[in-house]
Amino acid sequence: MAKRERFDLVVVGGGINGVGIARDAAGRGLSVLLVERGDLASHTSSGSSKLIHGGLRYLEHYEFRLVREALIEREVLLKAAPHIIWPLTFVLPHSPEQRPAWLIRLGLFLYDHLGGRKILPASQAVDLAAAGTYGDPLQDWVKRGFTYSDCWVMDSRLVVLNAIDAVERGAEVLTRTECTRAVREDAGWRVELRDTRANTTRTVEARALVNAAGPWVARFLEENLGHQSMKRVRLVKGSHIVVKKLHDGDHPYILQNTDKRIVFVIPYETDYSLIGTTDVDYDGDPAEVRITPAETDYLCAVVNRYFRRTITPADVVWSYAGVRPLYDDASGSASAVTRDYVFDVEGGGGRAPLLSVFGGKITTYRKLAEHALQRLCPLLDCPKGDWTATAPLPGGDLPSGDFAAFLARFRADYPWLPAALATRLARSYGSRATAILDGRQGLGDLGQHLGGDLYEAELDHLVANEWAMTAEDVLWRRSKLGLHLDAVARRRVADWFDRMTAKPSVA
Repeated sequence: MAKRERFDLVVVGGGINGVGIARDAAGRGLSVLLVERGDLASHTSSGSSKLIHGGLRYLEHYEFRLVREALIEREVLLKAAPHIIWPLTFVLPHSPEQRPAWLIRLGLFLYDHLGGRKILPASQAVDLAAAGTYGDPLQDWVKRGFTYSDCWVMDSRLVVLNAIDAVERGAEVLTRTECTRAVREDAGWRVELRDTRANTTRTVEARALVNAAGPWVARFLEENLGHQSMKRVRLVKGSHIVVKKLHDGDHPYILQNTDKRIVFVIPYETDYSLIGTTDVDYDGDPAEVRITPAETDYLCAVVNRYFRRTITPADVVWSYAGVRPLYDDASGSASAVTRDYVFDVEGGGGRAPLLSVFGGKITTYRKLAEHALQRLCPLLDCPKGDWTATAPLPGGDLPSGDFAAFLARFRADYPWLPAALATRLARSYGSRATAILDGRQGLGDLGQHLGGDLYEAELDHLVANEWAMTAEDVLWRRSKLGLHLDAVARRRVADWFDRMTAKPSVA
């Protein structure tokens, strides 16, 4: 089929906001092209704390609208993708010198009720001095605390699933493709693209342009479009460390530090604990962001204040950092900067529209996309209206949204799969895991064994259907197998990609 050269909408940026807008637009009947100069979720959207949450601490900054929207979205997304999003019970130990208990209880009451909670359990007070799962890992000075509910998300996979859905609804998605320039001509845009792997170029036309370049949103406006915006982005770095599992159970902790910040300790990838995050203003290249020794020390110190088991930088097995492209609201501290989103929209009246996205958080990406299309549709005459609130994401159409029941049936259908592999495939792909397994009768049918529970059949699927082009794409974004495979196995995956011949593309 010949490539389309004219689109209703071109979206620049393959993070969660970009793919969310592309998916929403394609489902409304618009012709859509999304371009991403790296891999999907290669920066901010894979550097998150992996939470779908209302943002309990945002209440202190009176961000009631944002918290309410996020709390509502929490349950919308849980229904849309129950394989990659699931509930967690957070334990909040009370630190008397930080915030008084009555204030925390008031905040939790608001948290329980602002979003019209229907699925998740309500908060409650807990005795952490008593023997039990919640209190045992904590130091003796911790006597009381609270529990409340939020959700976990496989963040990179959320991005990929939105991109898949966009393509299945008619969009074109190009990774490793840079938008080098866009020029407004008459009532449209001329968009110049470059394939960064093949070093080939392509020019397309668009009725409207969306700048969802994340940390590069302002730079793209100025350098690629020659456009000045009155809005500004503030780059704030958030870093995380991963250590061997600190406590039993699947409950995370939210720890109040002496500087009034909070740090999460979250069970991660079965054998580990994920600890984060920091809030540090950042003025470097977002592509080169790294955790600093000072940030590692900071996170270790917060954990050591609360946990019996202490950690040092030597215990860190992996770390990552991401740059949050927050809307600059002139707040004094990085922690106080709003996590809400703001659009800069210009055009209309015969001038091709340009919409730029400032800020946002992964929890509210779907609502952000819906609001973006509500701004653009009067200028583009969208054939259809809002639709994403009740639409499952690929693989999320599980019977009754019950992952446990789905997993039991999945294991029964493929009894030859080891339990750990069956669980990982069911979690990662949901109802679409069968695309990797159908017609196969045993592990020997899955092709080369690359290490751990990774087989060639899964790599073939990721290349053909999920834009995977490198070992890093698979090991650190489509999955977190990089944590579980040794250096020899990781090299084997890299060698597989080096040998790979051209395969069918989803685009």
